[in-house]
Amino acid sequence: MLAKQPQREVVLDLRNITKTYSTGTLDVQALRSVSLSIHRGEFVSIMGPSGSGKSTLLHILGALDQPTSGEYYLDGVDVAKLNARQLAAVRNRKIGFVFQSFNLLKRTSAVRQVELPLIYARVRNRLSQARSALESVGLRARLHHLPSELSGGQQQRVAIARAVVSAPAIILADEPTGNLDSSSGIEVLKIFQEMNREKGMTLIIVTHDPFVARHTDRIIMLRDGNIVADQAVRNPIQAGSVERTSELSQLDDGITEPSFVKRQELNE
Repeated sequence: MLAKQPQREVVLDLRNITKTYSTGTLDVQALRSVSLSIHRGEFVSIMGPSGSGKSTLLHILGALDQPTSGEYYLDGVDVAKLNARQLAAVRNRKIGFVFQSFNLLKRTSAVRQVELPLIYARVRNRLSQARSALESVGLRARLHHLPSELSGGQQQRVAIARAVVSAPAIILADEPTGNLDSSSGIEVLKIFQEMNREKGMTLIIVTHDPFVARHTDRIIMLRDGNIVADQAVRNPIQAGSVERTSELSQLDDGITEPSFVKRQELNE
C-alpha cells in the first residue's frame, strides 16, 4: 500500500475575488471571481497581456489593495478583518516586495536602503543584518554605494536584499527583470531560485516574458481579469543554463505545448 503524501500548506488563498475600479461614470472590472491557492514553498509566475489584472492580483496578494468582493486568507488569516495597523504589520513581517523600478532612495547608500524595513520594525543589530542580506545577493563590495553608482542589475539586487532582510516567508515581485539587460535578469532569477529552493521561500512574480516564467514551477495566465490557465512547468529552466536565443522558438508555443503539464488538482 502506497504511503499517503502529506498535503502542502496553503499560504495564500483567494476565494471568488473581484476588483472593480470606478472612474467617473465608468466601472472597470480588473478581476472577475478569481479563486486561487498558493502553497508554502511554491515558485509561481503570473502572466497575461497588458490590462489582464496581473498587477491588481499581486497588489491584493500583498495586502496593498482590498478586493471589491470575495475572501482572501493570508497564512490562514482573513485579511478583510485586519485594520490598517495590522495590515502594515503583516506586510512588514510576512511579505517582501520587489518592483520593476527598484524604488531606491537616490541619496541613500545600499546598506542604509536595506536597513529601512528593520528600522520600521524596530529590530536590533540592523547593520549586521543589512550587510548579510547584501552579501547574500553578491554585493559585499557595494555596501556604501549610492544608486547612481550601481548598475541596474545591482540596484535590483539591493531591492531584493531589502525585501528579504526581515526574513519574510513570501516574496512578491512585479516585473523584477523588466528594466534589466539579459545578463542582469539571469542573475536576479538565480537569486530567486536559490531563495526558493534552498530557503523555502514562497515566490510569486508578475512577468510578461515567457522565458522568465519558465524559470518558475507554475504559471498562472490571466486574461480580462479571469484565470484562463494554471499549469505546472514540467522542467523549469535552471537560471543561466539556457541561452534565451536557443529557447525562442520553443517559448512561442511553450505555454500550451509539452513544456507544461496541466495542474489536474486545481479547479476541481
